[in-house]
Amino acid sequence: MGLRVRFLSTAAAWFALVAAALVVAPLMFRERLPNPMAMHWGPSGAPDRSMSFTAALLFVVGMWVLIGGGACVVALVNAAMLRRRTSRVALGALLGGTGLFFLGLQAVTLAANLDAPDWRQAGHLGWTALLAVVGLVLGGWLGALAARPGPDDQPERAAATSRRFPLRPGQRAVWVSSVRSGLLAVTGGSVLALGAGLAVVALVGGDGTLWTPAVITLLVGLVAVTFSSVRVQITEEGVALSYGPFRLPRRHIPVARVERAWTEELFPSDVGGWGIRGLPGAATVMLRGGECLVIGYVSGGRLAVSIDDAENGAALLNTLVASTSTAAGTR
Repeated sequence: MGLRVRFLSTAAAWFALVAAALVVAPLMFRERLPNPMAMHWGPSGAPDRSMSFTAALLFVVGMWVLIGGGACVVALVNAAMLRRRTSRVALGALLGGTGLFFLGLQAVTLAANLDAPDWRQAGHLGWTALLAVVGLVLGGWLGALAARPGPDDQPERAAATSRRFPLRPGQRAVWVSSVRSGLLAVTGGSVLALGAGLAVVALVGGDGTLWTPAVITLLVGLVAVTFSSVRVQITEEGVALSYGPFRLPRRHIPVARVERAWTEELFPSDVGGWGIRGLPGAATVMLRGGECLVIGYVSGGRLAVSIDDAENGAALLNTLVASTSTAAGTR
C-alpha cells in the first residue's frame, strides 16, 4: 500500500504540474500571440495551418488529460500492476515522456508565434522542433528511473517444462511456427503507402522539400512491416528466427548455446510493451500475448518469443540439446 500511495501521489502531482504549466504559459503570453495561432508547419518549416487561441489551448491540454490522466486512472484502478516493476516502469515512462513532450511542443509553438502580427508570419521551426522529441526521450527515461524502485512481484507462472520428444537413432525432426501482428502489418503498410505517395509527388511535382519526410516515412513503414511477423524454425543446426514477409533479417542460435527451453505465459505488461523488448541476452519478441517459447542460454541469458505451439518447439529443442550433450560427452 505504501508503494501504491507513493506512486499515485507522484503521478498525480506530475499530472497536475504539467497541466498547470500547459494552461498558465499560454495565458501569460496571450497578448503577444496572434489569434489564430500557427499550429502546424509544413516540410519547409513554414506555418501552414492555424487554430484559435482557445482551440489550441484546449487541444494540447485535452491530449495531456487523455494520456496522462488515463495513465493515472489505470494505476488507480489496478493496484496489482503497481507491484510489478515492468508495469510501473512502463507507466512512469509514459507519464514522464508524454509530459515533457507536450511541454516541449508548447514551448516551441509559443516561441514561433511570439510577437508575430499574423499566424502566417510565425517563425520557422527548424531544429527547434527537436526539443519536443528530446523531451519525449528524456522524460521517458527519467520517468522509468523514478518508477523503478520498489518490489517486483512477478505473476505466478506454470512450472518450466523440460519435456522431450522420443527420437530414434538417426531420426530427424523439424519444428516450424510463426506469428503475425495484423495491426502492425496494416499500420506499416499504410505508412509505406504514404511514404511512396510523398515520393511520387516529390518526383513528379519537383518539390524537393518532400524528399526528407518521404524517406523517413518509408523507413518507418519498412521497419513496421519487417517486424510485424516472426518465424521460428528448430532443427539439428539450432534455432533460426526470421522476420517479415521476406524472412529478413535472420538470426541463428546454435544448439550448443542453448541450455534448455520451456514455455511461459507472457503479456506486453510483463515485458514492457509490444515488439522486440529488452537487450541482447534478455530479450522478448512480443507480437501477441499468451504462450511463449523461452530459450535459456548456457551463458545465463534468455530469449522469449510469442509463438504458437511453443510447447512442442521447447520439447524438440530440449531433445536436440540432450542429444548434442550426449554426443559431446562420448568424444
